[in-house]
Amino acid sequence: MDHTVDHTGDQTVSGGHGPHRVVVTGIGVVTSIGIGVTEFLEGLRSGRSRVKPITAFDTSGFAHANGCEIDDFDPSRWIEVLDPEELGRASQFSVAAARMAVDDAGLGLDELRSRAVLVSVGTTDGESRDLDELVARQLAGEPVDGRVARRASAGALSSGIVRELELVDAEAVTIPTACAAGNYAIGSGYDAIRAGEVDMALCGGADAVCRKTFTGFYRLGTIAPDVCRPFDSDRKGILTGEGGGILLLESLESARRRGARIYAEVLGYGLNCDASHPVAPDRDSLARCMELAHRNAGVKPEQIDFISAHGTGTKANDVTEAGAIRQVFSDAPPTVSVKGMLGHTMGAASALASAACALAITEGFIPPTINHRTTDEECGIDPVPNQARQADVRIVQNNALAFAGNNAVLILGRYEPER
Repeated sequence: MDHTVDHTGDQTVSGGHGPHRVVVTGIGVVTSIGIGVTEFLEGLRSGRSRVKPITAFDTSGFAHANGCEIDDFDPSRWIEVLDPEELGRASQFSVAAARMAVDDAGLGLDELRSRAVLVSVGTTDGESRDLDELVARQLAGEPVDGRVARRASAGALSSGIVRELELVDAEAVTIPTACAAGNYAIGSGYDAIRAGEVDMALCGGADAVCRKTFTGFYRLGTIAPDVCRPFDSDRKGILTGEGGGILLLESLESARRRGARIYAEVLGYGLNCDASHPVAPDRDSLARCMELAHRNAGVKPEQIDFISAHGTGTKANDVTEAGAIRQVFSDAPPTVSVKGMLGHTMGAASALASAACALAITEGFIPPTINHRTTDEECGIDPVPNQARQADVRIVQNNALAFAGNNAVLILGRYEPER
């Protein structure tokens, strides 16, 4: 199934107005390389990584168990209305990131509460960390903690934002399309604003390190023993990570009225699902998804300045994704993966990559693919190894792939008054 919205021709929206342009005016991030825009940007530019042994659960019995956990996150610093202990860890990430995004956008809460808002958050695991704990207690014959049971709902990733910010006219949606979910969520916000259904949207993704997902990837033989090396000839797999990324999207008219800083414009996106294999990506399907995104955004492949790849560091993903890129691009642009720095943050992955793309456009650089030694000849791309590269970045493509063939490709561009 392919999905795109044709924004050409004489499309109209409610009120008889043409489609609205959609811009990014606020960024909130909780990551292992930095919390908040300033630290995150510094981490991206310096190629920071904080890989360490996982502490979220007992890793006895695993031959290796490194990950990208966040060990300096204090939810009480960002969550002011709700009790952080009533939220699961992933919801804490999403709620904190949403408040950061609003603050970063210079948007007063009273003004936000006066607007129609979509809150759309993607996830792979929801609150599986708490579900793991519930199962462990039951198996051990221990009483179940009611508070843990109450916070295990994945819906809290989005509804928690509505409650924390005390939004009045809001729709809360949690999107479970696995590791492509962040781009799905941003696409839903783009559609809603473009059509005039809402004024603003808080969109992104969040996930926490949990036993279930680590074990699943370990059983597949895709957990790296030390670090993640995307596109490297000696790559051995992913490292599980965690975090949350929320973008504040609004119509260009709204941003102009309030004199907001604009990081980037959302030009369009493409979605498809081939469902050809439970876990293996399909090159032709991903290539079609890129073509859908280009058509939707009104751009040509040669206009893309760099690609933020899904780039998991597994043998299958990197070769397949690079092959799809070469299939679409006659001359592939620099193609990087931030997962070497962040780990694979599951449903947060493409949301955090989107934040990185927006910052790259604003700041004029391409983030590096770290831990890189020798590029796999079969991949045949320029991964911008180990050092960030200064560049005039105008248009960026952000790829996201997920199990069951879910693909989502987002196109962001530099804001130009007359595009």
